Amino acid sequence: MRLTQYTDYALRTLMYLANLPEGDLSSIQEITTAYNISNNHLVKVVHQLGKLGYVETLRGRGGGIRLAQAPQEINIGQLVRQTEEDFYLVECFNAEKNHCFITPECQLRSVFAEAMQAFLAVLDSYTLADIARNQLLAQHIIQIEPARRKPASSQADVV
Repeated sequence: MRLTQYTDYALRTLMYLANLPEGDLSSIQEITTAYNISNNHLVKVVHQLGKLGYVETLRGRGGGIRLAQAPQEINIGQLVRQTEEDFYLVECFNAEKNHCFITPECQLRSVFAEAMQAFLAVLDSYTLADIARNQLLAQHIIQIEPARRKPASSQADVV
């Protein structure tokens, strides 16, 4: 099983946000800098994460992104299912494009199907909280952007 770069970026984004102090905002630019990844790709990923309810985006001055759910509520298996286009390990998993003549008698297909179910079952047993709390990652984030931003409403309270 190989996950797409899209899912990888989604997972990395959520891990990054989970390591911020609660309520703090980040930006796409901060995340792309931290991971040295494409800004254009991450914009698409963050947009979908927002549509799926994983992140909250705040526009305007003092805006940014943050988790919309507690890390322990974000299931890794569910996220992977929502960010992957398909799970066609081999040609015969795609009925529309399957041209393999041994499919009706092939035992390998059921082995791969079982392996895929096991793979997803393992992912289902973890949440973002299980994978995100990483001291090294947290230190890296702090070094990248030492001055964290709070939402605009919090900034007004600090005057």
